[in-house]
Amino acid sequence: MIRPARPEDAEAVAPLLVLAMGHIAGIFARSTRYEDAIPFFEAFFNDGANQYSYANTLVFENESRVIGSITGYDGGRLHELRQPVLDKLREAEPDFSPNDETGPGEYYIDCVNVHPDHQGKGIGKKLISAFCKQAGALGYARVGLIVDMINPAARRLYENLGFRVIGEKDFMGHRYFHMVHDL
Repeated sequence: MIRPARPEDAEAVAPLLVLAMGHIAGIFARSTRYEDAIPFFEAFFNDGANQYSYANTLVFENESRVIGSITGYDGGRLHELRQPVLDKLREAEPDFSPNDETGPGEYYIDCVNVHPDHQGKGIGKKLISAFCKQAGALGYARVGLIVDMINPAARRLYENLGFRVIGEKDFMGHRYFHMVHDL
């Protein structure tokens, strides 16, 4: 079942956010161990006013627990939603200033992941479909995301779901394809 996330989902969703973020989670945690970023994401997930908030997340829950999540928001609100995260990161690195991965005109998928024990079962596709339906219901005409150029399987997945490449972006030390799906 797909439903809006709640604060009490933090313990299940934070590790999924870390999986989705990959090397970026390590940057946030200032560690080569991505799992060190779990407390960081739990704290921001529980807060209702930032890009990683439960308020911006849908979860896939099976009969026993949350096993997938998708987090996204209006790309035009990126700076507002990112600011609390930047404030925290700048406590350790005052000059931290990532490029923008989205902007106005798209409902942006920031993170999507499924617990490793449940991957390959179509859960990610269901989450993306639900996110796109939510975007359309909110009046958005386009859903956007970035996919790491070193991950051709993810690019193919998104292309199979109707996304197309419209450009490239540099973000947090990697090069990404900017992909969109017109609703």
